[in-house]
Amino acid sequence: MTDDTATETIDWGPFGRPLFNDEASQSLGRVGVVDVGSNSVRLVVFDGAARSPAYFYNEKIMCALGAGLSETGTLNPQGRVRALSAIRRFAALAEGMGIAPLTAVATAAVREATDGADFRAEVERETGIKLWVIDGEEEARLSAQGVLLGWPGSYGMVCDIGGSSMELADLSDGRVGHRVTSPLGPLKLREVKGGKKALKTHIKGIVADLHAKMDHETGMRLFLVGGSWRAIARVDMERRGYPLTVLHEYRMTARRIGDTAKYIASADLQELRGRCGISDSRMSLVPLAVLVLKELVRTFKPRDVAVSSYGIREGMLYEQMPRALRERDPLIEACRFAEAKDARLPGFGRLLYDFVKPLFPRANWQRLRIIKAACLLHDVSWRAHPDYRAEITFDNATRANLGGLKHSERVQLGLALMKRYSSKTPDGRFAPLFAMLTPEQMKEADVLGRAMRFGAMLWLDGDTPPGTIKWNAKAKHLTLTLAAGARPLYGEVAEARLAALAQAMDATFEVKFKG
Repeated sequence: MTDDTATETIDWGPFGRPLFNDEASQSLGRVGVVDVGSNSVRLVVFDGAARSPAYFYNEKIMCALGAGLSETGTLNPQGRVRALSAIRRFAALAEGMGIAPLTAVATAAVREATDGADFRAEVERETGIKLWVIDGEEEARLSAQGVLLGWPGSYGMVCDIGGSSMELADLSDGRVGHRVTSPLGPLKLREVKGGKKALKTHIKGIVADLHAKMDHETGMRLFLVGGSWRAIARVDMERRGYPLTVLHEYRMTARRIGDTAKYIASADLQELRGRCGISDSRMSLVPLAVLVLKELVRTFKPRDVAVSSYGIREGMLYEQMPRALRERDPLIEACRFAEAKDARLPGFGRLLYDFVKPLFPRANWQRLRIIKAACLLHDVSWRAHPDYRAEITFDNATRANLGGLKHSERVQLGLALMKRYSSKTPDGRFAPLFAMLTPEQMKEADVLGRAMRFGAMLWLDGDTPPGTIKWNAKAKHLTLTLAAGARPLYGEVAEARLAALAQAMDATFEVKFKG
């Protein structure tokens, strides 16, 4: 039987067969894109599992190409020099990485400037990179696709703010719908005359017009894309003393946005940006952007607000994905890739998942995917020093670039992996993060970690199940039935770990052997 035939005969369960080794996915294994925006120029090189890629390289230069555009009609001369220099550098980096030519798009500033075409010609002449200038609706579509990279099947509205424009796009059943664009970028808002009152009136009128065009129902989820939104979210975290500073999937409410707007208005911006790690050029735009966000939330009345680190660049990658890959769970695909690359016994994670799943008979699909992710990641940190392995696995899970994962789910996943390596629950710096979990989530992570800790003792190979474990919830009794080949693996350490698992479940246990 060939490897391919063997792979096809495996029951992969609800998450399907891994796709990162397929030809269509491998072509997306390392992709470089350049985004020439009104405020910044950025190169991102994606690598890893195509459905949930890691950032192999990520560099941003704040150029402010769109500064003064409303008054002059042309690109900012200093910004143009800086942008050309940045793109020249990015082209050289791409050559060195072997990923040239780069895919490059330009947005509001270049499309609106009278010298935009001249700038495009200069870029192509100097670097060989062809800039594709996209209109506002296409910008909204690509940004919304970036959101879909992290949240398959999403619904709601995507709001992408750049330096010179702001776009809205509807999402429904994982598809991009109606899109509109507006001149609500903070670089343009700087040029509005008449003081703060006139500025607020200007913003209110445009947002009201956007609301009429979108005709969106209240109570949807609002996804925020763009550096100014992320800066506001970072300030919100600082204001609240939030323990996890991962911006992707960070949630805000209308009330918290209002409180943060007041906090920004009364703050020393230089001191605040230092505490939050925000650049000076970005921080200067935050007071303008927060006025837009307040009005947006007041008018559209979203149920909740979610920050997306994925936007137009990720949308460009999503554009190249085959449908079968788009429909996959980004969390599971990323964890499978990590297992294949870093685990000592790739493939055992699937067997471990099948082994521990009976312990969670009432788990819905959302909980099952966290269990699956933990099993796939259970051994990828084995190179870490034993004294720090538990903490490192927790940090890796909570801070990794993983899509489709709420903050509480990050912490629960991290705690389960921590328990995989240590039966103790450390406090100190971890206590604020554990406070994000309910007692039920804490217990489930504890049980999962202990189950993986025991199951890891029963390695045979990546294809042979070590046995089965059954859970009688009514009798609170565990029954372990070991395959004949796994019998020699059940020594005193394995028995102690099984006993610890039973204790965590307040259960009794028995062991049976086949053959």
